Amino acid sequence: MRRTDRRTVRYALRRTAVAAVLAAALAGCSLAPPLQLPEIAAGEHYKEQAPWTAAAPADALPRAAWWASYGESELDGLQQRLLAGSPDLAAALARYEQARAYGDQLRSGLFPSVGLSADATRARQSATRPPSGSALPRFYESYDVGLSAGYELDLWGRVRNSVAAGEHARAAAAADLESARLSLQAELADDYIVLRGLDQQAALLDGTVAAYDKAVALTQKRRDAGIASGLDVARAQTQLDMARSQSAQNKAQRALAEHAIAALIGEAPARFALPASDAAITLPTIPLDLPSTLLQRRPDIAAAQRRAAAANAQVGIARAAWFPSISLGATFGYQSNQAGGWLNAPNAAWAIGPSLLLDLFDAGKRRAQTAQAEAVLDEAGARYRGVVLGAFQQVEDNLALLQHYKVAADAEESAFASARRSLDFAMTRYREGAVSYLEVVQSQTVALAAQRAALDLDTRQLRASVALIRALGGGWREDAAASDPVAAAAPGAAATTAGSGASAPSLNP
Repeated sequence: MRRTDRRTVRYALRRTAVAAVLAAALAGCSLAPPLQLPEIAAGEHYKEQAPWTAAAPADALPRAAWWASYGESELDGLQQRLLAGSPDLAAALARYEQARAYGDQLRSGLFPSVGLSADATRARQSATRPPSGSALPRFYESYDVGLSAGYELDLWGRVRNSVAAGEHARAAAAADLESARLSLQAELADDYIVLRGLDQQAALLDGTVAAYDKAVALTQKRRDAGIASGLDVARAQTQLDMARSQSAQNKAQRALAEHAIAALIGEAPARFALPASDAAITLPTIPLDLPSTLLQRRPDIAAAQRRAAAANAQVGIARAAWFPSISLGATFGYQSNQAGGWLNAPNAAWAIGPSLLLDLFDAGKRRAQTAQAEAVLDEAGARYRGVVLGAFQQVEDNLALLQHYKVAADAEESAFASARRSLDFAMTRYREGAVSYLEVVQSQTVALAAQRAALDLDTRQLRASVALIRALGGGWREDAAASDPVAAAAPGAAATTAGSGASAPSLNP
């Protein structure tokens, strides 16, 4: 390299170093506003129980296998099959992988880009191409090889805000994946409880059909003996047919519940079957004084907060468009019009220096883009507020359902006991000829309705407990939180819920 070239290179490097120092001085500049999540107007305590306390997102807390508290080994096996075969869960996982890959793409903007190029061409120029003359060659060859590097100076935080937005979007997708998993697990538990409730109803109806069949035989004998009328036989037969109809309808509902479970775990309904079991499922013991950390674990709240943080970073990106984009570039390579001796020193070529790009007039485009980004941020904040309020409602709803269903179940059990006694009295009086079979029919109808209602309330309580666990983010164990850098970096509170308490009464009937 000649001395003149060396001096030129040193001068260019000095100018580039000065530009890099200035860039480092401005590297902390970011035009994204501080993230401010909307305040949630909440009561001082749950309507049902416990005071409110401040909370922060902690959806990375480990979740136990909460469905194990129902003591159903069959349900535990179904949950494992759900995680392995659910198509909805597989789709949610794919969406998370997309978000993570997109975040990696944005992160590449923090580093320089390096490229290699090479070409070899032979060309013919037009004889009339200006400027023309005999001195210009008609045919020529060109051989080039070069290495180039470029780096955008992130003076206004555009690249950093893009990376931050991508990271928040990835974290939101991770929370969506966890939300999908929790929703599917709760839906499976709910369907399983419905199916077992239908099994209990089926056992009751099968026993009722058998009892009514005996009643028809009894009235038929009494009619043959001239003690009862044909009206009594018709009434008994009507009760029997109605019970058979209810039994068939119950079997149809069970088939639908079984098909729903098969679809959830990714099995073809034709190849899936659950054996019937009328064993009662125990309502789990759930503390009424729920710790404040529980609602923090709801992944949909964490996802809403992180989407608000991503929208906040997008505002910074839109504002950075008002300022010039400055990049550093450098190239080095060889150029020659001959194939031989292509890589000799005289054929070396290089270039180094900064470049600047600024739109002077865009007819209001950047102003509109900034307004759009701010409106998206407002929407994300409103959606976050709606998710948190919805979470409060779900917890309150299911606490109320559990408490009132408990009272209703106690009353229904008492009503069934009275109806059972009334039926026994009616049958005894009928055998003695003191009353017609109409009184027996009425007692049978009331007794069956009361027993079915009692079983239905048991199922409703179990379903409400599943919905409560889902509303709490999956279980109620207060385990140590796993560190989540994204959640920790995002300012603002996630939600509030019931304050922690000592030993509390359970929801067991």
